[in-house]
Amino acid sequence: MAEKLRVMLVDEDPGRSAVLERALQDNGYDVVARIGTKEDLLGRVRTIQPDMIIIDMQSPDRDTLESMHTINREQPKPIVMFAEKSDKATIAEAVRAGVSAYVVDGLNARRIQPIMEVAIARFQEFQALKGELARTKSDLADRKLIDKAKGIIMTQRKCTEDEAYKALRKLAMDRNEKLADVAKSVIEVAKLFM
Repeated sequence: MAEKLRVMLVDEDPGRSAVLERALQDNGYDVVARIGTKEDLLGRVRTIQPDMIIIDMQSPDRDTLESMHTINREQPKPIVMFAEKSDKATIAEAVRAGVSAYVVDGLNARRIQPIMEVAIARFQEFQALKGELARTKSDLADRKLIDKAKGIIMTQRKCTEDEAYKALRKLAMDRNEKLADVAKSVIEVAKLFM
């Protein structure tokens, strides 16, 4: 059997929180903490290390949304928010804060499992996109360094772009370094002589 997902519940209303905790446990989740929205959410996330966060409140306040932004940046987790308020601005802000699923009009125990699964899937897809974007930005930055280093070599050696690239690649292989790192070194050395 798969390990139960560890869930942190955030709710100011103990009665509502108890109902949600029971529904989660009935659906196979391990509720590792029940805390209020006024507590240090980021600190508790760091300490408890839940797999997922569920927030149940009438309307997300500015402090809670700011905490979600910080958690999403520093300790990304799937976040499900149950709320009564459904205006577009609040929902948009919650999504920007990293909320994976925003559910309006209360809790229905039968809906817990699909809501959780959708939130996890959306979170994983978003994390994959963030990773891909970071790799693309890194590759582009590397490409710019390599192109600049090739330009320097072409000027110094009066050679073609292909010859400059081969020289860079050979240097990288000889030093057992990444091509972008060697390109950065070439650029730094060239700056010394400018």
